[in-house]
Amino acid sequence: MACIDALKAISSQLIVLHHLAFYGPMSDAAHVLAPGLLDWFSQYARIAVQVFLVISGFLAARSLAPGGHLMVPRPLQAIWHRYQKLVVPYTAAILIAIAGAAIARTWMHHDSIPGAPGLHQFLAHVLLLHNVLDFDALSAGVWYVAIDLQLFALLMVALWAARRCEQWFDVGGSPMGPLVVAGLALASLFWFNRDATWDIWAIYFFGAYGLGTLAFWASEPERSPVALLLLCAVVLAALAVDFRLRIAVALAIALLLGTARRGGWLEHWPQAQFLAFFGRISYSVFLVHFPICLVVNALVFHLAPQRPVLNALGMVLAWLLSNAAGALFHRYVESGAPLRALRLALWPAAHEPVQRQQAGQQRST
Repeated sequence: MACIDALKAISSQLIVLHHLAFYGPMSDAAHVLAPGLLDWFSQYARIAVQVFLVISGFLAARSLAPGGHLMVPRPLQAIWHRYQKLVVPYTAAILIAIAGAAIARTWMHHDSIPGAPGLHQFLAHVLLLHNVLDFDALSAGVWYVAIDLQLFALLMVALWAARRCEQWFDVGGSPMGPLVVAGLALASLFWFNRDATWDIWAIYFFGAYGLGTLAFWASEPERSPVALLLLCAVVLAALAVDFRLRIAVALAIALLLGTARRGGWLEHWPQAQFLAFFGRISYSVFLVHFPICLVVNALVFHLAPQRPVLNALGMVLAWLLSNAAGALFHRYVESGAPLRALRLALWPAAHEPVQRQQAGQQRST
C-alpha cells in the first residue's frame, strides 16, 4: 500500500532523527548551529510513533476482521505467530544493541549508553516484559515492540469476546466487534491515555490503535461517510476535554487512511519507489538505528568533542549509516532466508500465515 509505505518511511526517519537529537553528545555540540531544528526533533519528532500505532490498528482490522467479525479460527495461535514475527528480528537487534553499547563505553561515558545487561534483563526483553518488570531498556524504542504485541493481543481478545457474544445472543449478521473496540478506544481516549502511569500497558495506547482499527471499518466504500465524521467528532470531544498533540496526530492519520481507502488511492499514492523502499525497511531501521547512533556518537565524542561542525556531520553520518544498516538487517535478518529457517526450526507450526488459516476456514464452510 503506497500511502502506508510513505507514512512508515517518513515516520521511521523522524524517529531516528528524534533519537539523534535527544540522545548522545553530538546533538549537544551541534546545537549552536541549528537550535530550533534540533529542539523540534528532540521534542516533537517522537510523535511519529502515533503514525505506527494507527497504521498497526488499521492493518490489524484488515487482516483479522475485515468486516467486523473475527475471521481467525485460533486466536492464541495468531498471537503466538505475531510474537515470533516480532521477537526474532527484535532479539537479533537487542544483541546488536548490547554490542554497540559495549563499543560505545570504550570511548565515552554518557547517560544514553545502556549498561551491560544481566541474564534476567535480557530474558525480560526477549519476553517483551522489560517495562512491566521495570528493567532498564537495552535500546531506545524497544518499548514499542512490547506495546505492539499487547495491542494486537488486546484487539484479538476484544474481537474474540465480540464473536462469542454474537453466538450467545444471536445478533444475526451485525458484528459486535466494532462496538467492543470503540468502547476500548473511548476508555483509552477519555481516561487511560490521560494518565501516564498506564503507559506500560496497551490500554494507554489503544486510543490511537483503535482509531486505526475503526478507521478501516468506517472507510468501507459502501458505508456512509458519516461513520468517519462521527469518529472525528468523538476524538475532537476527547481533545476538548484534554488536548494531546499525539492524539490529534493519530486522528489526522486515521482520517487520511480512511479517506484514502474510500477514495481508492490507498494502494497507489504516492507513486515513489524510494518511499516504498524506506517503508519496507522501516521496522529494521527502527530496530538497529540506536546502536549505530551510539557508536558514531562515541567515536565523534572521542575524536572531536567540542567541534560543532564535525558533530553535525557526525549526526548526518549516523543517520545515513542507520538506514544502510536497516536495509541490510531487513534483507538478511528480518526477511532473510536464514531467519525463516530459524523460525521453522524453533516454531514449526507458526510459519503458516494467519491468512492461510482464514482461507482454509472459508473453503471448509
